[in-house]
Formats: sequence, C-alpha cells, structure tokens
Amino acid sequence: MKLPYAEPYKIKMVEKIHRSTQQQREKWIKEANYNLFNLRSEHVFIDLLTDSGTGAMSDVQWSEMMLGDESYAGATSFYKMKAAIKKIFNFDYFLPTHQGRAAENVLFSATVKAGDVVPGNSHFDTTKGHIEFRAAKAIDCTIDEAFNTTVLHPFKGNLDLQKLEAVLEEYPKEKIPMIIVTITCNSSGGQPVSIQNMRDVKALAEKYEIPVFYDSARFAENAYFIKLRESEFKDFTIKEIVLEMFKYSDGMTMSSKKDAIVNMGGFIAMHNKELYKEASMFNIIFEGYVTYGGMSGRDMNALAQGLDEATEFDYLEARVGQVQYLGEKCKKYGIPLQQPIGGHAIFIDAKRFLPQIPKEEYIAQTVAVELYIVGGIRGVEIGTILADRDPDTRENRYPELELVRLAIPRRTYTNNHMDYVAAVMKTIFNTRHEAKKGLRIVEEAPIMRHFTVKLEKL
Repeated sequence: MKLPYAEPYKIKMVEKIHRSTQQQREKWIKEANYNLFNLRSEHVFIDLLTDSGTGAMSDVQWSEMMLGDESYAGATSFYKMKAAIKKIFNFDYFLPTHQGRAAENVLFSATVKAGDVVPGNSHFDTTKGHIEFRAAKAIDCTIDEAFNTTVLHPFKGNLDLQKLEAVLEEYPKEKIPMIIVTITCNSSGGQPVSIQNMRDVKALAEKYEIPVFYDSARFAENAYFIKLRESEFKDFTIKEIVLEMFKYSDGMTMSSKKDAIVNMGGFIAMHNKELYKEASMFNIIFEGYVTYGGMSGRDMNALAQGLDEATEFDYLEARVGQVQYLGEKCKKYGIPLQQPIGGHAIFIDAKRFLPQIPKEEYIAQTVAVELYIVGGIRGVEIGTILADRDPDTRENRYPELELVRLAIPRRTYTNNHMDYVAAVMKTIFNTRHEAKKGLRIVEEAPIMRHFTVKLEKL
C-alpha cells in the first residue's frame, strides 16, 4: 500500500483568523475603493495577496533570532549571512538590504541611467518600476509559450534567445547595463527557467559583453522544478542545482521574504569588486552601513538559516506540493489557470474566466474583488492595473495575460484551507455569466499605481 503524503513538519503555534459575512465584506471592499491592498488584515479570512514575508519560520530560525548581534558595524550576524550566501550561491561580495525592492534600488542606482534598456523575462513590478523611474526601458524577452495559459511547457520562464539577441544587436552595450533573469518568473505565472536557458543567455551575454543578474526571490522553487523537469539534474541535490544555476550569473538581487522564509530582508550579491564598491555607496545612503544595510542582526541570522532550509528537497516538495494541490482542485472545477501550475501561486486566467468583461474594465481586478466578497479570500491582480501606463503616451498598457494570483504563504495554511479556496472559486465560476460590468479607476499614482489605486464599480 502506498502511504499518503504528510508534511515534513508539525505545528507549534497557531494564529486566529477571522470569519466575516458577505454583507460585511461588501462594505469593507467598497470602503477600500475596491483595492485589496487597502483592506485591514482582520477583514481577510484567507490571505493570498502575497507569499512575501508571510511564511511561518522554523523553530531553528526563531532560535537564531535570539542569537542576533545588533552591533552597528561588523556584527557576527553579518558574517553568518555572508557565509550562507557564499555556500548557497558562491558570491564573494554582498550587501544586505531591508527587502528586494531596496536591493533593486541600490543596484540600479549604480548601474541604470536614462536612455538605457534592460532586457529580461517579464520583469517583476518593482523591477520595471525602478527601471522606468530612471527613464530607462524594460524589454520583455520571454518565450511566446508563456502567454498562452493552455500550453504545457516545462519552462515557461525561459528567455527567447532570438528576442534577446535582437535587443543586444539593436542597442550599443553602453546602453544595456545588464540582462535580468527572474527565477521563477512571477509575472508569467511563477514559471521556472531551465539551466540550459541560463547557459544560453550567459553565452549570448558574454558575446555582447553584458552582465547577467538574477532576480532570485524564488530561486529554490526554480531549482526544485529543474530537478523534476530537466533530466540532466534529476540526481542532483537542490543545493547542487542552485550552485549550477548561479554559475551563469554575474550577480543577484534577492527578496529574502520569499525563498529565505523570513518576514523582512533582502540582499545584493555579485562577483565584481568594483561594482560592489560603487553599490556600497548607495547602500549607505539608502539602507544603512554595509554590514547591516537596513536589517537587524536577528533578521540576518534568520535569513541565513532560512536559505539553508529552503534548499532542502523535503521542504520544497511540501511547499510546491501544496500549490499544486490547490491548482489541481481548481482545474477539476474547470477554472482556467496558467499551466503548468507555478511554484508559489496559482494564476487564474481572468480573460477566460470573464470573457464578457472588456479589458478597459480591469478584468482580473474584477475577479479578485469578487473572490474577496464571496469568500473573504484576498488575492492580487497581475494584469492591466499592475502593467501601469506607458511612460511616454500615458495610455494603459494591456498585457497579454490578465491574471489573478493566489500566492500561498510558506508553511502557513493547511490543505483544508486550500479546499475552501477551491470551493469559493467554483462558486464564483458557476455564476460568472451574471457579471455584466467591471471597474473603473477614479484615482491613481503616476507609477506603480496598483498599490494605492482607487476604483469604483461600473
């Protein structure tokens, strides 16, 4: 008899979550201007807005926090984190930051200038925001298969080498500060990048003398998919795969709130000593001294331990397995998803979910709002609102994918919670034909509007 799967951990502490009525939620979401970011956490039953900083740390991580060294300069916690980054990624130089977007801010302050272009695979929202804030341009070179949610491709995060080389040929190398490879690629549905693609991108980059940086927030999940889907590495450990992955990069940014399983923290790591020196200046200006950079000693200790835990197969099997569990449930109910299911979230294809709503009425946000009203579940739109306006024309950018992301926090919810989410999705899907109108924007910020946008129902 084949034994059923069981998580490789047990629960030591629980946190109460609050039920509410649909009438209450209708009131709360209206008061929040139909922006899910504006909701109070106690008004949310199951919070799938993000997997960033929302995971449950281990007993060992909590123990490490008690050992944190809070010295302003030269803390032992810094050197513990430095040793972990060397062991996991093999980078000699690193700068701690308070989170991933801070790492981008520091790195891009040292490298990106007006008129530059930064090719990559579906840049994350903060990445693109930091690039465009500097009057530069992010160019998406993701493979076409990523934009068809019905196509099964093992590595939908891959860069299209022809698209990439076209950019490298069109612009002088002085205008291309780096190529960014996002692993896994969040904006295309939590999709992984293969090592073969990493090798090919690095070979092209060396041909044109351009450095390669990884946006590494979910690097461990990417390594897990490589082990399962890239036959060359099926007998490798996760840690061995990670070392192989990072052989083909010159540096990395990291939001440690994802695959380091901490509530706050990030870093930049690199091989180039001169770039490290230049970035250090900006780190001191924006973040703090080079040996703490916006992080407390206790958080650096927890981060170092989290990197070790996140690169173990048993942990990843449970973590990615829960996402797959929810995805398979939703698929059985006929709910259209980005396939194959990603590593940290399921992504609902809102265009196929509500084909009767025009793109100008923010289809994905309409689905996400209804999910909250019916079930108290908070997801996030990865669509037109997030895509922002064109910086030159100020017209809406309509992406090929209109997605609702339900991101699963690490070691936080049980599969009973996933059953509840799937049942709510089924309820909404069964009545989807009743939806006649979407939403309109009444107020928005000039950049990265999705965090603070105000909307109303049409």
